Amino acid sequence: MSARVRVNWPALVGGSLVVALLIALFASGFGKDPHRIPSVLVGRAAPPFALTTLDGAPVSTEQLRGRPVIVNFWSTWCQPCKLEHPYLQDAARAFPDVVFLGVLYGDEPEKARRYLRQVGSAYPTVADPGGRMAIDYGVTGVPETFFITADGTILEKVNGAVPPDQLQSLVARLRAP
Repeated sequence: MSARVRVNWPALVGGSLVVALLIALFASGFGKDPHRIPSVLVGRAAPPFALTTLDGAPVSTEQLRGRPVIVNFWSTWCQPCKLEHPYLQDAARAFPDVVFLGVLYGDEPEKARRYLRQVGSAYPTVADPGGRMAIDYGVTGVPETFFITADGTILEKVNGAVPPDQLQSLVARLRAP
């Protein structure tokens, strides 16, 4: 004897719709870079700042105008920052026409001075007391790097450590006429 199976059609159709929606939701994220967080500042003027380097020298947006600038927010406690530091140093030495500027994020200036004495630096780092510059730039964590054209427009923002090939590509874009 065969038993007759009863199908609960509303449950089957409803369950199938839920599964289809979940598949569509998950599939929409495939192929996207999870580190890419768009910045509303890209294409806009870089927020102005006037800060002091760890050595006591003043640095402001006005001083940098007319030259391409790379602003890197970093901390001594940040492992990805430590990984990208040599690449940024190499690029700063290779492209003297581009201004590289480190911005200390959520860290103590004395710790940063000690760290930079140990590993070296090819460009200045500014202290950001109260994190005002980080707030103005919309920094959500470190490292974050902003690529600013000579006219002061933010060309690109990179979240996380900048890979050397991407760094080279973005420097080339900054230097292009």
